[in-house]
Amino acid sequence: MPQSKPASHLPYDELAPTQEMAADCRAVGVNLRLEKAARKAVSTPPSLHFEDFPREVAKRDIPISEAAARLAGALHLHLD
Repeated sequence: MPQSKPASHLPYDELAPTQEMAADCRAVGVNLRLEKAARKAVSTPPSLHFEDFPREVAKRDIPISEAAARLAGALHLHLD
């Protein structure tokens, strides 16, 4: 029975040069928008005071289809 090669724990076939791995890390950072997340993490949180948001926000309507109403009726749920 032939012995197979052990699986490598490296993400590349061979260890890439440091410059290539650093470029990969920068590309991941840009694609994940880490800079934007870091700015938001240290920015001032939004206000919790009602005076800062004086407008009324209407609740949105959730339409209930006829099929969903029949299913809810069969399960004895009340969707009014």
